[in-house]
Amino acid sequence: MKTFFRIAIVLAALNGLPAACAQKSSAEAPQISDVWIKATIPGSNVSAAYLRIKSAKTVKLVKAETAVANIAELHSMNMKDGVMEMKAELAFNVPAGKTIELKPGGMHIMLMQVAKPIKAGDKVPLTLTFDTGGGNSLVMNVEAIARAQSAHHAH
Repeated sequence: MKTFFRIAIVLAALNGLPAACAQKSSAEAPQISDVWIKATIPGSNVSAAYLRIKSAKTVKLVKAETAVANIAELHSMNMKDGVMEMKAELAFNVPAGKTIELKPGGMHIMLMQVAKPIKAGDKVPLTLTFDTGGGNSLVMNVEAIARAQSAHHAH
């Protein structure tokens, strides 16, 4: 039965519907929106993915994967003593009823060892894994649309 719910959630996400519409009992699934990825710059094999996550109950984004990069890590960026620092994170907490935003200059999914250039308009699949509590996890597949790199944001 667990597989059925996972499939329903994946299908809803791929169709652009809120995951909560997939099945009555999956109403607690996070809602993913505004998913995009940076187009790579010539000669670079790194990119970053951004999105918004809202959840009716507290969850944690614990993993991201994509077929276009060998490494996908959760990262945060913070200003410390006038210097922007980036570090890998184990998870991003999504408090109940709140929306978190992965965006340039903040939390993001860092993609490294990108296999081939990502151009503006490309569609990039992402697999997101959430810890929903009690030892349960939820896997959601979403699609990011590549956008041209902004001149003022490195990640």
